[in-house]
Amino acid sequence: MDIIIRNENKEDYEETENMTREAFWDLYKPGCDEHFVLHKLRKSKSFVSELDFVVSYKDKIIGNIIYSKARIDSDEPKEVLCMGPVSILPQYQKNGIGSKLIRYSINVAKKMNFKAVVIFGNPDYYHRFGFKNAANFNITTSEGVNFEAFMTLELYEDSLKNISGRFVADAAFESDQNELELFDKKFPFKEKHITSTQL
Repeated sequence: MDIIIRNENKEDYEETENMTREAFWDLYKPGCDEHFVLHKLRKSKSFVSELDFVVSYKDKIIGNIIYSKARIDSDEPKEVLCMGPVSILPQYQKNGIGSKLIRYSINVAKKMNFKAVVIFGNPDYYHRFGFKNAANFNITTSEGVNFEAFMTLELYEDSLKNISGRFVADAAFESDQNELELFDKKFPFKEKHITSTQL
């Protein structure tokens, strides 16, 4: 596929949010909130516009990745990146597009001298990019726990040496249900379903 990876423009926002909604709809719960998280992150001080990329195919946006600044809380808090949402339209998945987008954006993040990337995602997928369980770096969630889907990637060797603590992401990742439902009215109506991927 002849795809183009480029920085997102403000003119793309509505199309990208709708694409993200399509990509996540009914995946983890009936409906989704990733498109609302994306909308809120762009308005946040933690938003890293240089790491906001879209995938374009035949002048249509079929994928997006976004990063925001986060921190590891310890005696001296350290800045890291939080990756996500990462979205590819379902009909274009399993073609390596997501992998290209992730690798491309990680390389840009390295050039920008960020220390590390933290993500909540599928371990089987993200291990291929070098992500490891955050427990390997003595990093926990904000609640002080660890699990396989909570992962970290050092952007250069020993970038997290002597850094440990609780990971704190932007408040945009927490969605108010009433605000979400109001925001969702901007988009075409879609029925919500319970699916096997949620179970």
